[in-house]
Amino acid sequence: MIRVFRDFTPAIDATAYVDEAAVVIGNVTIGPQSSIWPGVVLRGDVNAIHVGARTSIQDGTVLHVTHDHDQAPGGFPCRVGDEVTVGHNVTLHGCTVEDRCLIGMGAIVLDGAVVRSGALLAAGSLVPPGRDLEGGYLWLGSPVRRGRVLSTEERERFTYQAAQYVSLAEAYR
Repeated sequence: MIRVFRDFTPAIDATAYVDEAAVVIGNVTIGPQSSIWPGVVLRGDVNAIHVGARTSIQDGTVLHVTHDHDQAPGGFPCRVGDEVTVGHNVTLHGCTVEDRCLIGMGAIVLDGAVVRSGALLAAGSLVPPGRDLEGGYLWLGSPVRRGRVLSTEERERFTYQAAQYVSLAEAYR
């Protein structure tokens, strides 16, 4: 379901796949070859959501934003970069996930947090507001802590996984 909210109509690239059981509302941009799977909610009602190219937002995930107010001037949009795999039942709220990351199932990333390019966030992890996670590492726990350095093979897998979801979305289309 794709819905207009106020003066905002979601901008979805023609090559993106949005499952009919997903909900995309308002100020949302979805880039080329990205996929939005069943049960996903992207609610861009009080700020913007941007999903980059070749990014997969998997089943049951919620992306939302924070409005402009005195303790958060400008609020917090939600930005997800290119070639990101966001696992099932993730909450991304007013945060930034840069390119080529994997966000594990059930993870929560809160307002103002940044997951830098090439980071792997373990399933079930909690990233508190304002945290900045350096790329190239496994991050895990609640609250999140830095684990080990990712191997070359693990870092290369980000692009491989993105390509696999592009292919799967094509099959669904």
